[in-house]
Amino acid sequence: MTKRRTFMQAAAAAGGLALAGLMAISPAVADELEALKEKGVIRIAMSGAYPPFNFVNDKNEVVGFDPAIGTEIAKRMGLEAEIVTTAWDGIIGGLLANKYDAIVGSMTITAERDEVVDFVGPYYTTKRAIFTKPGSEFTSVSQLGDAKVGVTLGETHEEWATEQGYDINTYKGLPELLLELENGRVDAIVNDSIAAILAMTEKGQEFAIIKDLETDAFGAGIAIREGNPELAAAMQEALDAMMEDGTYVEIAMEWIGADIR
Repeated sequence: MTKRRTFMQAAAAAGGLALAGLMAISPAVADELEALKEKGVIRIAMSGAYPPFNFVNDKNEVVGFDPAIGTEIAKRMGLEAEIVTTAWDGIIGGLLANKYDAIVGSMTITAERDEVVDFVGPYYTTKRAIFTKPGSEFTSVSQLGDAKVGVTLGETHEEWATEQGYDINTYKGLPELLLELENGRVDAIVNDSIAAILAMTEKGQEFAIIKDLETDAFGAGIAIREGNPELAAAMQEALDAMMEDGTYVEIAMEWIGADIR
């Protein structure tokens, strides 16, 4: 599925949020659940570039684990889900600017993000992992100071790699990140273990894992604007019910091939 720097630093890094933009956005003054029920639609954002969790298929549909989870939660709340794709590095800013109502996009729950948004969940857990090409000279974390390391712009992995002092290249999404590794433009990439392994296996891309990385499991949560306890409770109730009645496992098996709670 991590403690980070200060609130303002993390808001910029994790959400692509300029300080001026943050100051210009006022917090919600009333719970949004009733308004969503009146509209009958909840707008759910994700990058659309994080297979198999969320991606655009050959029919130009946004599919994967995240939209399936978000759509099922909306259904149980009596709402229709409208899926929105947006660049990951600005996704929190878009939520605060009311461009959508929730983020169901495999967002790691961190203390700093929790200062800016509220989280429902977590709805799955994973770990950080570092991948190289088979036969790479880089086989240990201690060697990465000499490597070119690829990360996705705005993810917690970017912040972590920067804190380590690595020479990093940033990319918009996982497909681009994997292509850069495959073509040798980076020596290693840092990403969530489940997503990267599944995506590389699906496309037949060979990889090696640096095994001496020490990392804790972290949770992915659903982000909503602060000040909406009724909305948060309704979404959490729907998520809990999915996990209890087997629907969650069905979705997870379809897209991930395992129960990843």
